[in-house]
Amino acid sequence: MPVKTYKPTTPSRRFITTTDFSSLTKKKPVKSLTSPLPKKAGRSRASGRITVRHQGGGAKRRYRLVDFKQDKFDAPAVVKAIEYDPNRTAFIALLEFEDKEKRYILAPDKLKANDKVVFSQKKIEAKIGNRMPLQYIPAGSIVHNIELNPSQGGRIVRAAGTSAQLMELGGKYANLKLSSGEVRKIGKKCLASIGQISNREYENIVIGKAGRQRHRGIRPTVRGKAMNPVDHPHGGGEGRSPIGMVHPKTRWGKPALGRKTRRRNKKSNKFIIKKRK
Repeated sequence: MPVKTYKPTTPSRRFITTTDFSSLTKKKPVKSLTSPLPKKAGRSRASGRITVRHQGGGAKRRYRLVDFKQDKFDAPAVVKAIEYDPNRTAFIALLEFEDKEKRYILAPDKLKANDKVVFSQKKIEAKIGNRMPLQYIPAGSIVHNIELNPSQGGRIVRAAGTSAQLMELGGKYANLKLSSGEVRKIGKKCLASIGQISNREYENIVIGKAGRQRHRGIRPTVRGKAMNPVDHPHGGGEGRSPIGMVHPKTRWGKPALGRKTRRRNKKSNKFIIKKRK
């Protein structure tokens, strides 16, 4: 999907880009498939203190109840509309089953209104939008919304433009290559949907100005070296000065930038064949 640019009527407008929503077919969501989304402002419910910095404000929105499990098997559904979801980077598709039940799913790229999709635990046609176990998907196929454990619901490959490639099947597991370059073993009975997630050009979007970040609920971030020594390890010094240490630290003195955060003894390490780039 192309990225929309604007005439440079202001300095910030010169660089702003947005997603072209011309492919969307419906503006307002189905109210029964939404729920209230309370604002947290980065504060703890118990104390009211800010526990997560740089959060607050943001445009008011409702949460879309997206079906990640897609467990209504062998019941064909028709795509009624492709919609915008303010809570995620990908678009969502509104499905209507034969019994008139409606559900939201993550919309794969090239899925259109009036297309038919099927979820099954058996072998079905490997068509965009269809969902079935990895053991029945042809090798080399592009998949998304993948389960890590059977009947758990999709856990990985859910962001805009992401996809995984099914490399091969061997024993109890299927080898998948993720967008990060990581090759990982996943149980072949886990479900996955065919196709790449929609809104592929999202990574090329330029926010352009502070106001758009505020609409997203993101507050300003102050550089550590612009603070006083009492507020940050990088603070202090005369005028513009370097951080004064070999490696950067967080506000609480922990190492930042480049430090590995994954636990060495994590149980899922044995399923990783090749680490990400």
